[in-house]
Amino acid sequence: MSRFTAPTTPEISSREIRNMQRVRDLAVECMVLLKNDGTLPLTEAGKIALFGNGARATVKGGTGSGDVYVRETVSIEEGLEREGFTVTTKGWLDRQEAAARAEKEAYEQAMIDAALAAGQPKEAAQMMMMLQPMTPVALEKITEEDVGQADTDLAVYVLARNSGEGKDRSAEKGDYELSDHEKSALAFLAEKFDRLIVLLNIGGVIDTKPLREIEGINAVVLSGQMGNITGLTVADLLLGRGIPSGRLSDTWAEDYRDYPSSAGFSGNDGDVCDEYYTEGIFVGYRYFDTFNVSPAYPFGFGLGYTDFSMEPAEIKCEGDSLLVRVKVTNTGKTYAGKEVVQIYVSGPEDGGIRPYQELRGFAKTGLLSPGESETVSVCMKLESFAEYSEERAAWYLPAGEYIVRVGRHSRDTHVAAVLTLSQDVVTQKVRNLFSDPAGKVEEIRPGKDHYTAPCEAEEKAAAPKFVIDPAAFTAETAVYPDVPDVIEAAAPDHELTFDEVAQGKASLEAFISQLSDEELAYLMVGNSVDNVGFNSVLGAAAKTLPGAAGETTGKLEEKRGLKQMELCDGPAGLRLTPEYIEKEDGTAIGLGGMSAGDPDTAGIRHYQYCTAIPIAMMLASSWNLELIQEFGDIVGSEMEEFGATLWLAPGMNIHRNPLCGRNFEYYSEDPLLAGKCAAADTKGVQKHPGFGTTIKHFLANSQEDNRMFTNSHISEKAIREIYARNFQITVQESQPMSVMTSYNLVNGTHAANHEDSVTHLLRDEWGFGGMVMTDWLTTSDLSVSLSATSELKYQKSDAAVCVRAQNDLIEPGEKADFTRILEGLSEGVITRAHLERNAGNILTLMLRTHLYCSRSYNETVPGKCITFE
Repeated sequence: MSRFTAPTTPEISSREIRNMQRVRDLAVECMVLLKNDGTLPLTEAGKIALFGNGARATVKGGTGSGDVYVRETVSIEEGLEREGFTVTTKGWLDRQEAAARAEKEAYEQAMIDAALAAGQPKEAAQMMMMLQPMTPVALEKITEEDVGQADTDLAVYVLARNSGEGKDRSAEKGDYELSDHEKSALAFLAEKFDRLIVLLNIGGVIDTKPLREIEGINAVVLSGQMGNITGLTVADLLLGRGIPSGRLSDTWAEDYRDYPSSAGFSGNDGDVCDEYYTEGIFVGYRYFDTFNVSPAYPFGFGLGYTDFSMEPAEIKCEGDSLLVRVKVTNTGKTYAGKEVVQIYVSGPEDGGIRPYQELRGFAKTGLLSPGESETVSVCMKLESFAEYSEERAAWYLPAGEYIVRVGRHSRDTHVAAVLTLSQDVVTQKVRNLFSDPAGKVEEIRPGKDHYTAPCEAEEKAAAPKFVIDPAAFTAETAVYPDVPDVIEAAAPDHELTFDEVAQGKASLEAFISQLSDEELAYLMVGNSVDNVGFNSVLGAAAKTLPGAAGETTGKLEEKRGLKQMELCDGPAGLRLTPEYIEKEDGTAIGLGGMSAGDPDTAGIRHYQYCTAIPIAMMLASSWNLELIQEFGDIVGSEMEEFGATLWLAPGMNIHRNPLCGRNFEYYSEDPLLAGKCAAADTKGVQKHPGFGTTIKHFLANSQEDNRMFTNSHISEKAIREIYARNFQITVQESQPMSVMTSYNLVNGTHAANHEDSVTHLLRDEWGFGGMVMTDWLTTSDLSVSLSATSELKYQKSDAAVCVRAQNDLIEPGEKADFTRILEGLSEGVITRAHLERNAGNILTLMLRTHLYCSRSYNETVPGKCITFE
């Protein structure tokens, strides 16, 4: 029986049509209106002069493993035309397309030449493109003749940026900053057209000074990268068929140098081997507010087509919980809209080192018509207000006043309540887990000159007061158990198969006890164990699901009946080979650019086109967890169709600096927003029993240059309050099936080898009950040859130490990993008990998958559940 289940008919499927429509129905809500003088929405779809590098070459999402192969990508030009607009600047668009094509062809040939010159196969050029991505500069001049042919007073300029895996962005013109050509083009268009709308087809923060300084720009929209139907969602926004209600998930600075990490980020200081997190916990708005630096656009900012009033309706502080209910009213006269209620809390100023305020909860209204009101409720656990003390090795609430603020964004909040705690309260006692052998990083310290909201003193005096009862809290002490003993289960007198375990005929312990050391080692290593190379590097190492990034071992299938889990990239959709041939010998080959008539392609042709959803940055900009769960459900439905067991997503690293090349794959600078978005995404996927997510990249992964060998020097407090907090929230709210560790080192130890984070933090403190896997090739010699630096200060991670750390699965797996695990066993680096423990993690997860379905998603999963809102 064939294991290849993708459709064999080339026609677009009802699932594709349905999912693209679902994306269209939801995506406009993610877009952020940054400026509007009333020009938007447009009253009709008439003539439009369209310019900019993203008009025809619209970016649907970033590059690398986050890309998605789709049947079609609707550009902004095409989307506008489909919805009735007449684009009158075809001449300029044709010239721009020709220039961009020539530039791309020259770049691709240069990469091929470089690969061949280095003695590598031609295919190696694809990896070189990942490490040295193209930065398009081709922009055709807009002439008086172009304006004369436009025959309209309305111009739209689409400013596009792309970035991706393996390379950080730059603060230079044409990337973070606008190029001189872009600035002059915008100034020219603002002078020549009565109405000018700028659409930002981008996946990360850019410098917006020119957009705010050039007179005549009427509207600016963060339209983002919304998947393969971006052009249609843009048309819906412009015509008011969809209502933009997005809010920024990051702080947009007035100047790049305003970010506290700017001087030392990635290669800005000439050192891509050591990254010093000197800003500590002061990331994003936490820094801008605490150090009183004015942003261009604050965290949480966004406009709509209407206005709202916001008034606290009820506040209750009882026991260990705080309830804030806020009445929101659409005060406009014409358009409907949605508003986001954001709750910030300022802790005691005489406590430890802490920000001026921190986001502690949020809620979004439904669609409100003019004059309509809705009261939203935000419930928060007071323990989530705790800060971490390295001296106490504990989470605690310092005594003093807690000011609860309600508002629209971080620079528009009003005091709603004041809570008082009479004494310090410890909420959890733990171990310090993140010391740095190189010494403690020297962090910036705030002064007294923080930002202060207008009328704060008067509002504080008039606000209701509450007393927090210290007795409402019970200090939990984390337990860190030792590695279990070697299993001594009474095994049957025959070789067990895993089906017997799944059917309840044998215990998992008995099955594991029968496995040899070699079988256990194979279980720890992905299925590319005999075939690692450039194909694996490019994230298509699976044999049984073409295009999947990897899979678990097939070595135990014949003897033990152990099926393989398929691991597929994300997070903007499912990344699979769009077409492949199933051959008579039971293997499959991806077609790539081949056609049915090409040699060696006889067999059954399969089609697995997927849906590209909005990038994570834009999902977070919706501030709508139900919407994000819906997008997760879209991905989950396609996982079911194609048999993809685990989605290697969501990516959820903190936006520490706007130049990180993969920020488009991640949600936010704020751990609460990022954690809750990833939890919602996970819930959407895991609504489909037997299919799950893999949250990534754990831990402190903020840099792409030299990503496999950079060492993040970071304090325990910053890790726990910022860079691990988002993962904690996701784990405890949604129990994702899997976690992927990151490439980087954390205070001198590779994340994949970091027992304190993978075992003691993730499992012992948070109660994670799933499987942990490595990122691809972190243990491989091939990773060394792919490094962006000529001389490595740090070495690759160790496969045996991965096992000891309880990083269960090494992907994509190679013979050297298998050999190293057995060497580690003989050397005493690890014991058989380590192998059995990790095997238990993998096989317990496998019992939850669609491959066996011995337990449904809704059954209890080991671990704790804490409500953060």
